[in-house]
Amino acid sequence: MAKVIEEGNKGHSSRFQKAVFIVFIPLLFTITFALVIMTFAGINVFEKAQSISSEIPFLDKVIPSDESRNREQLQERMITLQASIEDQEAKIAQLQSEMEKKDSENEQLQATIQQQKEELEELRQIGEENKRAFKEVVNTFESMSAKSAAPVLLNMNDDEAMKILSSINPDTLADILEKMPPEDAARYAELLSTDEG
Repeated sequence: MAKVIEEGNKGHSSRFQKAVFIVFIPLLFTITFALVIMTFAGINVFEKAQSISSEIPFLDKVIPSDESRNREQLQERMITLQASIEDQEAKIAQLQSEMEKKDSENEQLQATIQQQKEELEELRQIGEENKRAFKEVVNTFESMSAKSAAPVLLNMNDDEAMKILSSINPDTLADILEKMPPEDAARYAELLSTDEG
C-alpha cells in the first residue's frame, strides 16, 4: 500500500513538474523577452500598464495609478485646508464678538465719563454759587454795624459763626468782638487763633 501511495505521489509531482516546464517557464521567458524588446524600442511598459489599468474600472482599484494617488492626496489636503479655514473663520467670529463686546463696554465707559463730567460741572457751579453767596453774607456782616452783627453771630452755631468771623476783615472783626459779651468774645478769639494755627 505504501508503494501505491508513493507511486501516486510520483505521478502527482511529475505532472506538476511537467506543467512548470511546459507552461510556466516558457511563459516567464516570453514575458522577459517581450519586456526587453519593448524597453529597447523605447516603450515604458509600466506606464502603459498604469494607463491601461486606469481605463479598466476593476484594475484601477487594484493597481492605483500616480494620478489617482495624487487625486487622493489632493482631496486629503483639501479636506485639511477646509477644516483649517473653518477653524480660522470660527476664531475670526469669536474675535469679532469680543471686539463688539469691547466696543460696547467702551461706549458705556464714555457715557459714564460724560455723565460724571456733567455732574462735576454741576457741582463746580454749585460750589461757585455757594462761594458767591457766602461772600455776600460776609459782605453783609462787614456792612452791618458791630452792635447788630454781634447778637446775630452769637445765635448761630459755632461752625457757621467761625466761618464768617474768619472771613471778615480784621478791623470789622475787632469791632464785632468788642460788642460781644467778654466770655463769648474770648471763646471766639480762642477758636480763631486755633483755626489760624
